[in-house]
Amino acid sequence: MGREAVISNKRNHYQLAETLVCVGVACLIAGYLRYSIQDELMLASKILLIAGGVLLIAGIVLGFRGIINFFSKRSSQLGTNTAILTLSVVAILVVANYLGSQYHKSFDLTAEKLYTLAPQSQKIVRNLKEDVNVVRFAKRPDQQLDDLLSEYRNVSHHIKFQEVDPDQKPELAHEYGATQMGELDVNAGARTQHITPPADGGFTEQSITSAILKVISGSVKTVCFVSGHGEKSLADAGPHGYSEANAGMKRENYETKTINLVQSNGVPADCNVVVVDGPTQSYFPQETAMLSKYLSDGGKALLELDPVTDEHQQPAKLDSLLSSWNIKLGDNIAIDASGMGRLFGAGPEIPLVVDYGDSPITKGLQRTMTFFPLAQTVTQADQSKLDPQITQLLKTSTSSFTTPKLAREVSYDPKTDMKGPLSLGVSAEKTAGDKTARLVVIGDSDFASNEAIGQSSNGDLFLNAIDWLASDQNLISIRPKVAKSRNENLTDSQAVALRWADIFALPGIVFVVGIAIWWKRR
Repeated sequence: MGREAVISNKRNHYQLAETLVCVGVACLIAGYLRYSIQDELMLASKILLIAGGVLLIAGIVLGFRGIINFFSKRSSQLGTNTAILTLSVVAILVVANYLGSQYHKSFDLTAEKLYTLAPQSQKIVRNLKEDVNVVRFAKRPDQQLDDLLSEYRNVSHHIKFQEVDPDQKPELAHEYGATQMGELDVNAGARTQHITPPADGGFTEQSITSAILKVISGSVKTVCFVSGHGEKSLADAGPHGYSEANAGMKRENYETKTINLVQSNGVPADCNVVVVDGPTQSYFPQETAMLSKYLSDGGKALLELDPVTDEHQQPAKLDSLLSSWNIKLGDNIAIDASGMGRLFGAGPEIPLVVDYGDSPITKGLQRTMTFFPLAQTVTQADQSKLDPQITQLLKTSTSSFTTPKLAREVSYDPKTDMKGPLSLGVSAEKTAGDKTARLVVIGDSDFASNEAIGQSSNGDLFLNAIDWLASDQNLISIRPKVAKSRNENLTDSQAVALRWADIFALPGIVFVVGIAIWWKRR
């Protein structure tokens, strides 16, 4: 009777231990599932995990003798070996999946590399030194956005992304300052950028990279556009305006403003880059002297100077400034007789450039094209002078030449014209005390106007020049691409042929192959 009581006590003891283990494992699984769903270790998940661990350990301690007896049996040893082998296979699969998630590799076979981050985005993200948190506040997840952010995460582990329901986590929405459903917030340290949900599509790489750039930048640089002489306007949304260029600079975290040299009595101190874009009236000598002094003090400037093609148009009269930098304007018009531009709807008065100099501005433009409506040549005046250091940026084809003025029909005259390749732009750099002054001169301003900045790599050229002048080397690269329409229109006969092939040809091939295999094995 006493032996039966002992056996009963042991059985109850082992049953209690088994119950504790089962409940503990269940608590651990429940806690992990709550954590994986919420993507945050909340109080309830902590309680479940702690309780599960305590119960599991208690069950193992209480049932330790029974565990030893169980594994001492031969059948248990065989079962243990099988279990260990199974666990080993599972562990290998887990490690393989972990490595696959940490070292993801994909291949983008689209012509425009639509599913690969642009070099600019990769460069910025790869150089991150701190975590950047990207949070979308919405009821439902956005798979397209998740796929895009995964490309960022593949480049740098500093990119963190999560989807948050603001109704479930109002404190997080308040912390980020989210004000509307679907908003995307990019945060680094104490800086946060809010991206409103687009009405006509998903979030773009341009907007996300721009927001990342803004939150990691320690300061915002200012690009100043000179006005008062018929220059192009940043606010003008017409074909000849610069509103698109203005939007592009703001996307790259630049502040822009318009200045008048006479009113401000020189270049304001907060101007990091000065732009002269297509003046149609002459500068006063005092203004030219102001720009020269700004550069001599280590300033940075972009001069876009159009050829004189209209009797009402005046030359800018910046010759003294250019002469001090060993740069010469051609006072001519570049003609492209190669016929390449006609393939893209451009006439001979719009030179096409595919040959670029060795400069950070044009390094990423190789194998791309830029167009320059009504441009004049810009060259190094004295080839023997080494200071300042001058680099040719833009060179036309050998089929190009210059002409003194634009006419209905133009032809090359060896007495007055210059044969190509022609230089349409240069960059120059020289030391000014403990600073480095930089100057970019391009013989055309229309290449960055609203009607031309979206053509091929025109926008990249303009923004790269601004980036180089502002010493923002990380920004100089090709911007994100957009998809091109690749719809194929079939004729009626082609559509009928494709339909018959789909109905009969493919099933017929499968039927013939099946008959052949059956005949061979018969």
